[in-house]
Amino acid sequence: MKGIKKSLTEEYLYLDFSHQKEGCIFPLHTSVTLFLLSYCDCTVFKVFLVLPGESTVSQWTRLCELTIPLAVENFLKESFDQPPTIPAAILELEKKLSEPVRVHNDDKLRRQKLKQQKAAGVGPSLAKEKTKSKGHRQETSEEGDSSSASLELKVAFSKLTMHKEPASANREPSHIRKAKASDLPPLDHVFAEGLYFTLADIVLLPCIHHFLVIICRKLSGKLVEFPLLAAWYQRIQEVPRVQTAASQCGIQFLSLPELQTTSSQQPPNLDEATCAEEQNDPSFIGGPRPTMTKLMEKGIEVMFSPHPCPTWTLDWDTLPAAVSPKEGKMSSDRALRKQQQLNNLVYMVTNQAKPGDRIVDFCSGGGHVGIVLAHMLPSCQVILIENKELSLIRAKKRSDELGLSNIWFIQANMEYFTGMFNIGVALHACGVATDMVIEHCLKTRASFVTCPCCYGFIQNTSKFNFPKSEQFKKTLSYKEHMILCRFADQTAVQLPPQRRLIGKQCMFLVDLDRARAAEEHGFSVQVISMEPESCSPKNNMIVGVPI
Repeated sequence: MKGIKKSLTEEYLYLDFSHQKEGCIFPLHTSVTLFLLSYCDCTVFKVFLVLPGESTVSQWTRLCELTIPLAVENFLKESFDQPPTIPAAILELEKKLSEPVRVHNDDKLRRQKLKQQKAAGVGPSLAKEKTKSKGHRQETSEEGDSSSASLELKVAFSKLTMHKEPASANREPSHIRKAKASDLPPLDHVFAEGLYFTLADIVLLPCIHHFLVIICRKLSGKLVEFPLLAAWYQRIQEVPRVQTAASQCGIQFLSLPELQTTSSQQPPNLDEATCAEEQNDPSFIGGPRPTMTKLMEKGIEVMFSPHPCPTWTLDWDTLPAAVSPKEGKMSSDRALRKQQQLNNLVYMVTNQAKPGDRIVDFCSGGGHVGIVLAHMLPSCQVILIENKELSLIRAKKRSDELGLSNIWFIQANMEYFTGMFNIGVALHACGVATDMVIEHCLKTRASFVTCPCCYGFIQNTSKFNFPKSEQFKKTLSYKEHMILCRFADQTAVQLPPQRRLIGKQCMFLVDLDRARAAEEHGFSVQVISMEPESCSPKNNMIVGVPI
């Protein structure tokens, strides 16, 4: 996180070089790297191209950084005497861009989008058609202040321009707050990973550019098969510095015609599909109740472990201001709830920590958990891991104000962290991110204190299959477990009390499955409810200690 000194010794970067053709340096990975260095205006490295002489990554990283560059490179080598086969990786990316975006504040943004649509006097489907008909380049002004611009574009470009619209002090109208999740419009992709411009977009741009050059020159009839990829290609050119970086690397952007996205390319709304499935399948009548009854018949009931000290609290009034979440950009009510959440996590961690322990705050965000722990446990090392640069910059600033010398910052996805540690902690790690945190702790035999979030995002991945524990696997199918996950997200304060209670019970059962799976690896695990429960709709803690 420290700035680079001007007197820093010059670093050397060696990149593979096989040949150059039509302004493109091969292998394509080298072109990607050169574009990245140019985009970041990086002058630290002296680059050498050398004649040519892999680590485990996520499926998405492999697709963007390995599969697509290699696939496009092979595609460019084809003779085109016969109709070529479009790389499967490109088709997969086009499909990925058609999927609804899932982000941490998904529900909030979708309600804002519904409000925007109703204010315009259109329904979700008509709004989508209007968005398509306007053309992408018209809507992606960096100011994002056009009334016709989509919510997704406003959110995306406000991030890029460091501009944040002031939060409204008023609550959403009643009809927006009470709208069912199945009635909320999905969020559309702006960039490759969703709403935000990331490294994936930089890596993909040279690859997709060279692919589209061939498509336009030799296979123009195929272009209509990639409306979303073409829209992404046009949109990314509006990102600050992309045009400059491309020009410096010899990339001359294409001007593509506007393409229509067919309705058949849009996947069905997950909530609508699930609701329809429940209506058509007698075994799912009654929402999660049949599944909960099935578990109860096997002796699996909702029974939280007692909180060891429900009234314990930090003395926030005597702590330095930079320790408190009130220093962040949030309302006083939200800051109070964040303090209550921290009381719970800090108590659990401080009762396990020993001098010299290394504590890792996964998905640390702005450092609310890690900074408090570093201040309260000066004899321990605290490491914050977060993939968003701006969040870590805010955390670093608060840390500097406190003069903390026992805290470190790592900007990375958590799967890249391989260090040893004694305690892992995560507050509201979204979806399977909680499972990734627990997995890290199991591998290193570290204690863990996690507070899960976004249960509706849980799904089978290349690393995790649900249910996770043997006990739950013997009782529930994947489909039944997903029913629990979907209803576990229905704990918002505006919902009826009985519905919130069912949501809380489903939360417990999902977390109990996680706890039982950890117990199978030699851990003692408890599922505990935070105190007071009003501190957050997602108020479960999973606390594990190696036996």
